[in-house]
Amino acid sequence: MNLVKWARLKSPWLLHFNTGACNACDIEVLAALTPRYDLERFGALLKASPRHADVLVVTGPVTRQVKDRLLRVYNQMPDPKFVVAVGTCCISGGVFNGCYNVYPGLDSIIPVDAYIFGCPPKPEAIINGVVALLKKLEAS
Repeated sequence: MNLVKWARLKSPWLLHFNTGACNACDIEVLAALTPRYDLERFGALLKASPRHADVLVVTGPVTRQVKDRLLRVYNQMPDPKFVVAVGTCCISGGVFNGCYNVYPGLDSIIPVDAYIFGCPPKPEAIINGVVALLKKLEAS
């Protein structure tokens, strides 16, 4: 295993992007980063800049209004980049599915590497999703 791959697996830097959710998924993502659940034990660190992040964590339904911003942030991330869709709204549109301004899921805009189901998902599920993504990267 080369040094770059090892470093990427041991310290994934996360960028959290809220597309306009009800904030329940956002609270759970941030709860997973607190000392109680301690996502940082896997090396995950929340970053504020897309230029420094490896993993894009998206919550909320993807609307036409936020699509361009989401694509801009995604394109600013360095390769290889990974995307995690958190919550039912992000995965399928949730209760907003079928609305005129909501896309049917994040994967219709950008490629998604991991899905975390729930409305809202528990912090344990978010941790399991990030760990599953890391295992997927280790196998590749």
